[in-house]
Amino acid sequence: MPTAFIGATVFDGRVLHRDAVLLTDGPWVTGLASTVPEGATVIRLQGGILAPGLIDLQVNGGGGRMVDDQTDADTLRVICETHARLGSTGLLPTLITATPQTTARVIAAGIASIGTPGFLGLHLEGPHLDARRKGAHDPALIRSMMDDDLAVLTAAAGRLPALMVTLAPSAVRPEQIAALAAAGVIVSLGHADCTLAEAEAAIGAGARCATHLFNAMSGLGHREPGLVGAALTHDIAAGMIADAIHVAPAALRVAVAARQTGLFLVSDCMAVAGTDLSQFTLGGRTILRQDGRLTLEDGTLAGADLTLPQAIATMVNTIGVPPARALAMATRIPAQLIGRDDLGHLTAGARADIVHLTDAFQLSAVWQGGQKRL
Repeated sequence: MPTAFIGATVFDGRVLHRDAVLLTDGPWVTGLASTVPEGATVIRLQGGILAPGLIDLQVNGGGGRMVDDQTDADTLRVICETHARLGSTGLLPTLITATPQTTARVIAAGIASIGTPGFLGLHLEGPHLDARRKGAHDPALIRSMMDDDLAVLTAAAGRLPALMVTLAPSAVRPEQIAALAAAGVIVSLGHADCTLAEAEAAIGAGARCATHLFNAMSGLGHREPGLVGAALTHDIAAGMIADAIHVAPAALRVAVAARQTGLFLVSDCMAVAGTDLSQFTLGGRTILRQDGRLTLEDGTLAGADLTLPQAIATMVNTIGVPPARALAMATRIPAQLIGRDDLGHLTAGARADIVHLTDAFQLSAVWQGGQKRL
């Protein structure tokens, strides 16, 4: 039996439709209409926006769990369930710099998680980074890519729904980037102190994304534009942590003015997401949660205390981005980057992953595969 959502503006992935009726049938969207079909079950909403389920490509943890050396399929299930209740109905659980043994464990857990609601693949953020831009990553584990590493990653890409790998140009050879890209890996540049020329060489080899733009990368200088300059002047995607802490509002405005396409939102969240925890442990180090920040004890930022609805609200209310563009940055754009044409939009044939946001972009309700989660 079809279901008709009425009473809210519908964002279809590109355009806001006022007074539209969103129609679903089981786990699928069947389209938009102007009237409610006879016999449909009606879900009546009081204003706000219906949007595609949000897509988060950088999720380090949630529900008290981290992607780490203890990760198994149950860990990933808990993280996915937690984030569905926070509005992100699809995500890439993210492992930061780790040992080869931990990387292998997480890849195995990811393969075992295929079919878990919300699990879209994995993001491996490191260990092939630049220690000069380590952020909260353990410098003792950062290293250059070897042939064995390349073989593990290309094999994983063939078995996972999607695989994103963040790396620094200094830690890989162009032919390694090319091999990853040819295997279907989404190569993202990050934690890198590279020059513009080095970034451009990596892009030419097949890199097509930048990880948390502005953070842990060579900044935009007027004579040496660095990785930020490459990301803002080339046709690659770039994730952004829009909490107004990791990146100043003025810098976010520069990014959206420079790039009309390709920018998307990430939470970069940690184990505390969806909990009231005030601290947790990351690689044996204590991470403190206070005033919307997650930091090491020395004050270094260690991920974000952020949800994608909050990031959308920041982009609209603080940065001044039009609502349709901000919503696309958390839906259609990341879905397209990982090649999921069934996600990130609310047109016929899409999965019925849906969020209801208030007019202030606060999360009000969530449906995943047509089933209510919040």
